[in-house]
Amino acid sequence: MNIENTQVQMRKGILEFCILHIISRGEIYASDILKELKDAKIIVVEGTLYPLLTRLRKADLLAYNWKESKLGPPQKHYTLTEKGNEFLQKLNITWNELVASTNKIIQNKRETIEIPTLEEIKLKKK
Repeated sequence: MNIENTQVQMRKGILEFCILHIISRGEIYASDILKELKDAKIIVVEGTLYPLLTRLRKADLLAYNWKESKLGPPQKHYTLTEKGNEFLQKLNITWNELVASTNKIIQNKRETIEIPTLEEIKLKKK
């Protein structure tokens, strides 16, 4: 089994949640969303973001406005709709429940297992 595949699937599972959180802070340009996701190592491929933004917009969770740019053509700036804010609030509840449940499992003290970090695993392979 390939660890990278599992890591990618975990990131994909939280991608929409992270995008909605970023946009919830205020109007934002798609490339700024992409930069934040890349910096957080949540997304690395630009082609992943735009279809998601389109799907979220079609679900009426996002809206956009065109803004003039001094550097080129007009840019789409995204905001959350009221429905998007409500959806994000529900996802926050789900996220908090998921984190609590996962932590409960991970921190179960019945059997102590040392879990190495990814860096330690990579060092052992060398």
